[in-house]
Amino acid sequence: MPTAPRRQGPWLGAMAVVLAGSCLAAGWWIGQLRSGSAAGGSSRPALERQAEQLRRRLDTGEASPAEQQRLLELLVALERKAEATPLLERLADQQPDRWSLRLLLAELRRDQNDRSGAERELRQLLNQRPDQVEGLQLMALILLETNRGAQAQAQVEAALKRATSPNLRSDAVPIGLLLANVIQRRGDIGKAEAQLIKLTTQFPKDPRPLLARALLQQERGDTKAAQQTLALAKQLGGKDAEDPRLDQVAAAWGLEQLRVKPLKGPSPGTPPAKPSPSGSP
Repeated sequence: MPTAPRRQGPWLGAMAVVLAGSCLAAGWWIGQLRSGSAAGGSSRPALERQAEQLRRRLDTGEASPAEQQRLLELLVALERKAEATPLLERLADQQPDRWSLRLLLAELRRDQNDRSGAERELRQLLNQRPDQVEGLQLMALILLETNRGAQAQAQVEAALKRATSPNLRSDAVPIGLLLANVIQRRGDIGKAEAQLIKLTTQFPKDPRPLLARALLQQERGDTKAAQQTLALAKQLGGKDAEDPRLDQVAAAWGLEQLRVKPLKGPSPGTPPAKPSPSGSP
C-alpha cells in the first residue's frame, strides 16, 4: 500500500511563500478571491447586501460578466461556497479558455469534501493542459489525500519528462519542485533531495531548487546544511538576493546572519517588508 501522506510541515508553508505554484498547498485561488472581495475594506453586512443585489441581477439575466465575477468573489469571501459552485461551473463552461476558473471550481469542490468532483474538474483541465502546474499540484494533493501517492508521483514524473525531453523547458523547474514535494510527502526524503540536486544541475542559475533543498534540510533538522544551501540560493539570486521573501525564510529559521542587509538601514521599529502574492489566472 502507498505510504499515507504526512501532514504539511513548516517547510511547505514557507515554500508556499517563496515557491508559489510549486508546493502541495490548496486554496490559493480561493484566497485570491477572498483578498479581492475584501480589498475595499467593506463590512460583512455591506458585502452581504452587495451579494444579494448581484444575485437578483443574475436571476433576472441582467448581470454582466464583470458582475458575475464580483458575485463569485463575494460568495467565496462570505463562505457561501454552495452558492458559488454552480455560478463558477457556469462561468467555467462559458469561458473554457480561462483555466483558472476550472481550477478554482476544483478547489471549491475539494473544500466541500467533494474530492471526486474536484478530481473530475482537474481531469478536464489537465486533458487540455497536461502540464499546467497548479492543476498538477492540486491533483497530486488530492491523490495523496486519497492514498494514491504512487499515482500522483507517476503523473508528475510524466509531466516532468515532457518538460525536459527533447529540450529543457522553463516550466521544468516548478514541475520538478512539485515532484520533489510529492516524493517528500510520500516519506522518501533522500530521493526528494536527489531530485532537487538534479534540478540544480539542470538549471544552475535558478535559485529555486537550492531554496527548496534548504527548506528540506531545515525540516529534517540539518540547520547547518540549510544555512549553507540558502546562502548559495541568495548568491544565485543576484539583484533578487534582496528579495524580502528570502529574509522571511532566514528569519523564520533564526538564521539572522543570512538576512539581507539593506543599503540604507530601516528606522527603528520599522516592520519587515511583506511579500506580495505571486501568480495570476
